[in-house]
Amino acid sequence: MSEMDDAGLLGPARMGDETAFSQLFAKFQRQVFRYASYMGGQDAADDIVQETFLTVLRQKDRRDAPTGSLAGYLIGIARHLLMKRQANPAAWTTEEITPEIAVDPGPCAFDRVLTTQSVEIVRAAVRSLPPVYREALVLCELQDMDYVVAASLMHCPVGTVRSR
Repeated sequence: MSEMDDAGLLGPARMGDETAFSQLFAKFQRQVFRYASYMGGQDAADDIVQETFLTVLRQKDRRDAPTGSLAGYLIGIARHLLMKRQANPAAWTTEEITPEIAVDPGPCAFDRVLTTQSVEIVRAAVRSLPPVYREALVLCELQDMDYVVAASLMHCPVGTVRSR
C-alpha cells in the first residue's frame, strides 16, 4: 500500500469506518509500539499505542491530511503522548501484566537465554541514553525513518539528528 493509499485510510478511520481503522491499526501498530517501547519502556508501549489510535478516532471533525508520511504522523501523536506521560506519570496508572511469550522449540535453552540476555543488554543501553539521543536512534535506526522526517518530528535541524 502506498502513502497515497495510507492517507486514504486516515479520513474514513477518523469518521469511524471500522474496516479503514482496522487496516490502519494493522499496518502501523507495530511501528508505533516499537517507538513507544524504546522511548518509554515496555510498560508504557501498550498504553501509548492504544491512546495513539484512540486519538485518531477522536479526530472525527478533522479533515486535514498529514503533511508527511502517515507513519510519521502516528509516531508524532505517540511522541506527544509519551511527553505528556513523562511530564505527569501519576496520571498514567497501569496494571502490571506479564505477557506470555511463545517459545520456538528450535534453539536450545542456552541459546534462548543468551539471545534474551543480549536483547535486554541492548534495550538497557538504549534506555540509558538521554532522551534526545535515544529518540534519534529509535527513529532513524530502529524505525528506519529518514533523517528529514525524524528532524521534523523532533523539531530540530537535520544535522542535529545526524550528529545524535
